[in-house]
Amino acid sequence: MKRMNRKFAATMGTLAVAMIGLTACSTGTGATSSESAAPTSAMSSSSAPASPSSSAMASESAMDPAANLVGSGCAAYAKAVPSGDGSVAGMAKDPVAVAASNNPLLKTLTAAVSGKLNPKVDLVDTLNGGDFTVFAPVDEAFAAIPADDLKAVVADADTLSSILTYHVVPGQIAPSDIDGTHKTVEGQDVKVTGSGDDIMVNGAKVICGGVQTANATVYLIDKVLMPPAKK
Repeated sequence: MKRMNRKFAATMGTLAVAMIGLTACSTGTGATSSESAAPTSAMSSSSAPASPSSSAMASESAMDPAANLVGSGCAAYAKAVPSGDGSVAGMAKDPVAVAASNNPLLKTLTAAVSGKLNPKVDLVDTLNGGDFTVFAPVDEAFAAIPADDLKAVVADADTLSSILTYHVVPGQIAPSDIDGTHKTVEGQDVKVTGSGDDIMVNGAKVICGGVQTANATVYLIDKVLMPPAKK
């Protein structure tokens, strides 16, 4: 486990450095290779319909996308992105991968899921094609990782896919129901604790959660989650 943590910390750093030059991330939907087919298939097959509470939340959010927001950083997010496609209201109009690509706080994550870091890892179509809850690390979460060497993780489609899909849970989960343990698309659990402005996902803090897209509920978080080492 320690060795995996060291590898991850070291390799994720290069991504932070590599992504400094990115100014915008498109959501191209290039073909996914067989190396990333397994996690993509898992995401597709494990998609679950929204729970009644999530459906009610989506209905309410259709009238006011900010109605169910939680997190101490929501005001700062609204100030940083007050309008346009990347705002709370703007994201509600598009499927999650498109919505994230429009959010200036999620450039690095968007590049990772759209095949820009590794063309064999393109999850755009899958993310846009089902109901999900997405724990989305903001750019500062990637930038905080020591910038040693991330080339190994970017080059390894399986590892990159595993990390990305660990941030995704099938089905939309409302802030009122998010507290608890949830199985991710990667196959292992994330533990969410707290409520309101004090919600943690494993060791990451929710900056602003309950952000609606056309097919997902998004929780912006301040750290990149790492799947536990499989025994």
